[in-house]
Amino acid sequence: MHSQLSLIKTIYTLDQLEIMPKPQIALAGRSNVGKSSLINCLAGRKALAKTSSTPGKTRSLNFYLVHPEDFYLVDLPGYGYARCSKKEREKWARLIERYFQNNEFLKAVVIIIDARLTPQTLDLELATYVQNIGLKLIPVLTKADKCKQKQKNAIQKTWQELLGLTESPLLFSSKTGQGKNKLWQILKSMALPGDIQ
Repeated sequence: MHSQLSLIKTIYTLDQLEIMPKPQIALAGRSNVGKSSLINCLAGRKALAKTSSTPGKTRSLNFYLVHPEDFYLVDLPGYGYARCSKKEREKWARLIERYFQNNEFLKAVVIIIDARLTPQTLDLELATYVQNIGLKLIPVLTKADKCKQKQKNAIQKTWQELLGLTESPLLFSSKTGQGKNKLWQILKSMALPGDIQ
């Protein structure tokens, strides 16, 4: 049976943040990196997460329940989007930071990176922050269908070395479905260790 995703809760402000007592895996990435497309690809539905050619569409924490496995994928606001106000960006940063802090249900953070780009400072800063607070990091390189094999190999190696990983980051394409099954395997093993592989 394929896993299903349902949007359960949307949180815009700190006072709306509440304990959601199920295992959680956060999805983080720059605006326009293909985060919503990745969620839709995992769900097998185009209309679940809103996609847009305009970056910065996600302005909230969106909790998607994965069933039947019973854990949450938590879509975080995209970072690095310059066209929204500094005040708005700071508000998102505080919301994300508070969500990360002392969250016993948060098992790992998927950092979604554009495979076509050289490593960006904001991606590296977030990845380092996640590692420093002791959370497991799952780097995923999106838009892999738009890269030649040599480029894909090079960017995988670069990120593996930068983050000190034992394995290469996962290559993913929401267009072709590359990496979809492998990503589901990783998410389930992180959220429910020893239960579902």
